[in-house]
Order: sequence, then C-alpha cells, then structure tokens
Amino acid sequence: MNDSDRTAAGAEQHEPDAALLDQVRALPKVLLHDHLDGGLRPATIVELAAQTGHPLPESSPDALGAWFVRAASSGSLELYLETFAHTVAVMQTEPNLRRVARESVLDLAADGVVYAEQRYAPEQHLAGGLTLQQVVDAVQAGFAEGVEQAAADGRTIRIGTLLTAMRHADRGDEIAALALANRDAGVVGFDIAGAEVGFPASRQASAFRTLRDASFPATVHAGEAAGLDSIAEAVHLAGACRLGHGVRIIDDVHDELDADGPRLGRLAHWVRDRQIPLETCPTSNVQTGAATSVAEHPVTRLKRLGFTVTVNTDNRLQSGTTLTRELALLVQHAGWTPADLRDVTVAAAQHSFLHHDERTRLVVDVIEPAFTAATGGRHRA
Repeated sequence: MNDSDRTAAGAEQHEPDAALLDQVRALPKVLLHDHLDGGLRPATIVELAAQTGHPLPESSPDALGAWFVRAASSGSLELYLETFAHTVAVMQTEPNLRRVARESVLDLAADGVVYAEQRYAPEQHLAGGLTLQQVVDAVQAGFAEGVEQAAADGRTIRIGTLLTAMRHADRGDEIAALALANRDAGVVGFDIAGAEVGFPASRQASAFRTLRDASFPATVHAGEAAGLDSIAEAVHLAGACRLGHGVRIIDDVHDELDADGPRLGRLAHWVRDRQIPLETCPTSNVQTGAATSVAEHPVTRLKRLGFTVTVNTDNRLQSGTTLTRELALLVQHAGWTPADLRDVTVAAAQHSFLHHDERTRLVVDVIEPAFTAATGGRHRA
C-alpha cells in the first residue's frame, strides 16, 4: 500500500519506519478487538470470489486491498460497514470459513500476537446452507489449524472466539444461546455489532440477561458512532465487561479543571472507577470519524487520565493495518514509549476473557519477560 492509500485511510501521511516496526513486531502483543470478516487476505478474496462468481470492484489483490481502505475511509460507520458485503460473500461454506480462520491466525502470529480474541457474526454466514452450529464448528476448526501451523513455524498463539449478534437483526437471544452452547469449545464471549445509531443495546436486553445469569462475559460496540447514551446502555443495561471502541467517553471529560485535573462527568467516573476497558482502534476510529487523527486520538489522553485502554486493529483489511502498525503509529505520532506499549499489552491480557489464572500466566510468563529483555528492564524508548 502506497502513501496515498495510507492517507486515504485517515492515518498520518508518514508511516512508521521499518526499524520501529521491527522493534514493535518483536514484542508480544494481545489483541481483543479484531473482526474475522475484516481481516481476510486480498488474494484470498480474489481467489474465492472467482470460485463463487461474486463480482469484486478490483481484480488484482493489490488493487483490491487499496480499494477496501479507500472505501472504508468515508468518515461514516454506515458506509464503512458496506465494505463487508465482499468479505462475507466468500465466507459462506465450511472450507472457506476454515481457510479464512486459519489464515487469520497465521497472519496474527506473524505479527507477534500471542493471544487474540477474534469475533464474527455466525448469522451472516448462512447463505450457503450452513447452520449456526456448523458455522461455529468450521471457524473453530480453522482456528485450531492455524494455531497448529503457527506452532510448527515456531510461533505460539492462542485464540479466543467472540460470537457477535448484529444489532439490526434482533437475533441476540439465538446467538447468546449459541455462545453458551460453545463456551467449552473455544467461545469465550459475546458481542453486538453493526450500525450503532438507531440500534441500541436495549434491543438485545433479554440476551444480555441470559448471559449475566449464566456468568458469561460480553463486550459491546459502543461510543464509536453514537455517544454517551450508547456507552451508558452498554455498561448499565448490557453489563458489558469491556467497551468496543468506547472513545466517545471523552465527551464526558470536560475542559474545566477541578482539584484532580480535568472534570469528569458521572459516566466517565463510572467507567474509570470500575476500570472498564476500552477496546480502542486508532486507524479505524479515524476512518469512521470517531477521531480526527492518530496523533489526536482520545486513547492517549484517556490513558494519561487513568482509564484502562487497549489498542486494537478492528478490521485489518479495511484499515490496511496490523497491531504492530497501530502501536508504532502511537509511538511515532502520539509520543508513546515502550512503557505505554507494555501497559496496554498487560491491560489487554488482564481484561481478556480468559480465566484469571490463565491471564496471570500470560502476563508473568510471556509479556513481562519479553518487555524486560527488549528494554533492559527500563521499558523506555
């Protein structure tokens, strides 16, 4: 992807240099917000679309990859979501779902991701005649193949699956039941996604009640296209353990100062006091208009104010990005240090939907030793 394509994505014109990217790529990373149908390889889309007869806007992988970034950079979440018509179209059979899941794991492992929670909406993959359970089985098989192949290549990665219900489809109860039925088969959480404005979390209230009664965690897309009311519903009605994006909580951080710094509103206090993690996605948030630039992205200010923040990719294809690139952009354009990178990596591990003992082992055995070795124990640039 060339510089003009990157600029079209809403990212700064100057990309991180190769040395910085190599340094960040070598660090262990934890990814909590990554959509399976937003991370396909362009070459895979071209090949699978040719097999199914699905028309594409571009015929070569390079041109198609650049098209996805341009098309997703409209400044509107609704238009951004339209790009998924092409990825979902090639994910309607068991072999295709397995392939996409396997390749996603391999791409994440190559980027230095050691734990990822990948999310997708099973209801979007039924056009080829699969049942919801067959969709889950195919994706889990692909994840397992990817983990095994990554290990053979000398890379260790673990995948947790989040099942997503689409806000507009009102199938939340069905997808919640599906998630619970697969909670011992790799599914670790539930999510709702899609157009945020006009489709509040309250439409899925019964699904969230079922999940809470079953002690099953949920994250909710909120505070991206919609504002504080959406975040309030996510944390108070849905009982979200994390907020997908959540950047609009900055609207409740006010310019006037009190004794402790900027004055926080009641909702901002609630989110910060309870350390509800924000799954921020800098490049994607710029593309959809939730942030003006990576340099000015609210994640940096929110982190400095004591909110729990994590850094994520959202949709690697639509944003032309990787987790390495997202973190390197924050280093280059927002002044982040290795200590900041360590903080968000540990925060992501500690707020994953793994069990507590598994999170602790991930931090103690994998993340901390690698950061210590890379920085001489100083965690400084």
